[in-house]
Amino acid sequence: MYIMEIIELRGCLEDELIEICRELGIKQFRGTQLFQWVQQKAVLTWDEIRNISKSDLQTLRSRMHLYSLKHVHEQRSKDGTRKYLFRLEDGEMIECVLMDYSRKSARDRHTVCVSTQVGCAVGCTFCATGLEGFRRNLSSAEIVGQVLDITHLVRQEDPDFQVTNIVFMGMGEPLLNYDHVLKAIKLLNHEQGQAIGMRRMTISTCGVVPRIIQLAKDNPQVGLAVSLHAAQDEIRNNLIPMNRRYPLALLMEACREYSRITHRRITFEVALTADNTRREEAAALARLLKGQLGHVNLIPVNPVEGTGMERPNSEKIMEFTQVLEDAGIAVSSREERGADINAACGQLRRLWEGD
Repeated sequence: MYIMEIIELRGCLEDELIEICRELGIKQFRGTQLFQWVQQKAVLTWDEIRNISKSDLQTLRSRMHLYSLKHVHEQRSKDGTRKYLFRLEDGEMIECVLMDYSRKSARDRHTVCVSTQVGCAVGCTFCATGLEGFRRNLSSAEIVGQVLDITHLVRQEDPDFQVTNIVFMGMGEPLLNYDHVLKAIKLLNHEQGQAIGMRRMTISTCGVVPRIIQLAKDNPQVGLAVSLHAAQDEIRNNLIPMNRRYPLALLMEACREYSRITHRRITFEVALTADNTRREEAAALARLLKGQLGHVNLIPVNPVEGTGMERPNSEKIMEFTQVLEDAGIAVSSREERGADINAACGQLRRLWEGD
C-alpha cells in the first residue's frame, strides 16, 4: 500500500514549493506566497496565511505539515541575552539563544545561536551538551524553526525585529548533520525569507575533516569556526574525543585547504581553563597556527556542573594572549553573554532545570 509522504513546510525552498503547487494543480505563484508567509513572516499556523484561498490551503495541507516548536520556557540574562527551551514534535528538547548587540556606528546586531542536533555525539569534556549524549539530528525545518519561532516571539514586543546573524554553535556538531545544516542556511539566506547574508552565518565544528573540505567547495561564503582548544594531540584527545579520529595534523591540513579554496580566514576557538593557560601551551598554539589564515578566539571556560573545570584568572588570560600576539597571531577574547542563565558557550542542555 502506497503511503503519501507528508513534507515539512518549513524545510522547503521556494522552488520546491512552486513545484509542489504545480503538481497539485495550484497556480505556481502560490508557492512564492507560501514561502514568504512561512519564512519571511514567520507564521506559526495555516490560519495566519491570508492571501491564499481556503481551498488551495486545504489542498496544500493534505501534502504538507506546518508545525512550530513548542515554546516551553524562556530565561533572560542580566545582559539581555535570552535562552529558549523548545519541545520538538516527538517530545525531544533543545535550547537556543538570542544575543542582542547595540552599536552606535552600525545597525544593531541580533544573533541567534541555533542547535543542529538533539544532544551531541562528540562528547567534549567541558561541554554540557556532550554530557547529555546524542539523541538524533534535527531536520532543516527544525533548525530554521528556531530562528522563525524566536522571530515570532520577539515580534510580539517589537514588530520590526529581524535576526541579522546566525551561529551554528548550539547543541550538536553541525558538520555531522551536514545536509540539513546546509539546506537550513539556504533557507535563511533566501531573499524572499529572512534574507540573512551568507557571511553573517558561521558554522562551528570540533574538526570533522572531510566535511571541512566539502564545505569549502559547497558554500565558501559561510563562516567557519574550529573548536581547537589544544595544540597537542595528547591534550586534545582528552578534551575532544574526535581528535583520535582526526588528529591535529589532519585537521590543520584541512584548514589550510579550506583557506586555499575560499581565501577566508578561520576562527580558531580555544577554551581556557585554569589548567591550560601556561605560556608553553600558548607557544605551542602559536607554532601550530603559524602561516594559517585565521585568528584565535579565546573563551574562558564557562561553569558546567560535572566537568570539574575552573576558569583561569585574568592575569593568566592576559599572559596567554601576549604570547600569541608576540608570535604574530591575531587574537581576541569572546564577549561573554548569558553565563548567568547557562546560555554561554558549552552550557546548553536538553532539559531546563525546572521542567
